[in-house]
Parts: sequence; C-alpha cells; structure tokens
Amino acid sequence: MRLTKPVFRGDRRSFLRSGAGVLGVGGLLLSAPSLLLARQPWERLDVVRELLDGSEPSTTGIDLDLPLVSEDGSSVSLSVSVDSPMSDDDYVESIHVFGAGNPNPEIAAFRLTPAAGKAVVATRVRLNESQTVIAVARTSRGEMKVATRDVRVTVSGCLSRNGDSSAMGLDNPRVRVPPNPQAGNPAEILTLINHPMETGLREGEDGELIPKRIVERFQVELDGDPVFEAELYQAVSANPYLRFHVKPRAGELRFSWTEDTGETVEVTETLDPA
Repeated sequence: MRLTKPVFRGDRRSFLRSGAGVLGVGGLLLSAPSLLLARQPWERLDVVRELLDGSEPSTTGIDLDLPLVSEDGSSVSLSVSVDSPMSDDDYVESIHVFGAGNPNPEIAAFRLTPAAGKAVVATRVRLNESQTVIAVARTSRGEMKVATRDVRVTVSGCLSRNGDSSAMGLDNPRVRVPPNPQAGNPAEILTLINHPMETGLREGEDGELIPKRIVERFQVELDGDPVFEAELYQAVSANPYLRFHVKPRAGELRFSWTEDTGETVEVTETLDPA
C-alpha cells in the first residue's frame, strides 16, 4: 500500500486563520490562551479553583520546595516561603497546600499573622503517587500567589504509616524555641508531637479499615495573641513536624495540638529576646 501525504491548500498562516489552529470539541472552540490556561495544574483541581474564586494568581514571590524524587512517600519534606514584609497592613494571611494525586487533595492550611514575622512554613507530608504538589498563598491585600512542584514517588505513602504506631493519642509534644533571639529578627520555632496520623485508608490485620485519627489543628499564641495556626489533613506525616517563625517580644508562647477526637495537649515556653 502506498501512503500519501495530506495536502493543505494555502500557506501555514492561512491554515491557522481558517480555524484549524484551535481545538474544537462538540462545536466548542478553545483559543490558544485558553488551552494554555487549562494546562496549569491548579486549573485542573476543583478545590484550588474554588480557593482562587476566579482571581488570576501570580507565580512570582512564592517558592515551594520538595525533593524531585522521594523513595518514601510516607514522609516527604515540604517547605513554602512567600515574599512578604509581614507588616500590619501587608502580610500573608494563609498558605494552602494540595496534592493533586492524593485520595484527598488537601494536605494542610496554614494561617499566619503579622506576629509571625516571616512567611515560611515547613512540614513532612504523605504523597500517594508521583504527582504535582500545589501551594496557594493569599495576602491581606487580596493577592493570590501559586507555586507548583512535580515529585516522583517510588513507594506510595497514603496507605502506609511511619514512626511509632503504638500510641493512639497525643504524646510527648516537643518545642524548640531559640534562647535570646535577636529583636527584629524572626525566631525559627520547631515543633514535633508523637502521633500515628491514621489516615482512615489503611487496612488492619483483620482486613477492616482502621478508623481515621489525626491531629487536625495546631495553634500558637503569644500572650494570648494569635501567631500561627495549622489545619492538618490525612496527608500530613505521622509524628507531625512543623517549622515556622515568630517575631521576638518578651512573653509566653502557648502551643496546642488538637486531635479530631477533641483531645488537646498544650505546652508553654518563654520567649525572651536579647
């Protein structure tokens, strides 16, 4: 059989003008800009589109950092940073993180105040498969910023559990506050608590699903004033770890972890800037 090449009459410019340069599906034509927009990862995820609420996000001034390849999807390091003065009238209000390939795309939502001093948050997350992770930040001025990162996952993390699985409640909360932080320089705070963060997706030895049990909220206050809050979902790794910042001023920091059962544990530390 002899194959013949299709013949297009006219030049390439005429071909594009004729309408063949756009995609038609069921009579609906999509322009090239629309096609580009549809290819953005955040445009393909309903929860992100709802969060953006029709606004056009900026892709500058925000950085999402994860490893390009993770050998263990149950504990993947993640950090988000947003350029912001974190002043009373111009600060990052919230940062939302999503995993497009997870059974539940919500990973965590972080809420900040000017008292944080720096819009940088880090944690460890579960990723079910190789996928695109998305971070969306909202500022007090209504600006939206978005960043994405493709991660290759070797072993799925949503059906496994890392760390000590024997404790089924809040246990051994730990906080590291730098001694005598310098005034004017946001102090880096590290927190960790033992908890299995049971996803509700994993089967037990009897073949039945183990009920979901997670730390769903973490809050920080300085002398009663809110500094930082995290809403956590099943995709946060066992033994939840969080790194964030606070503007140094003398006072008492109160940290609280709340389980989805309603159980709460608290720790207090003194902040004593130099």
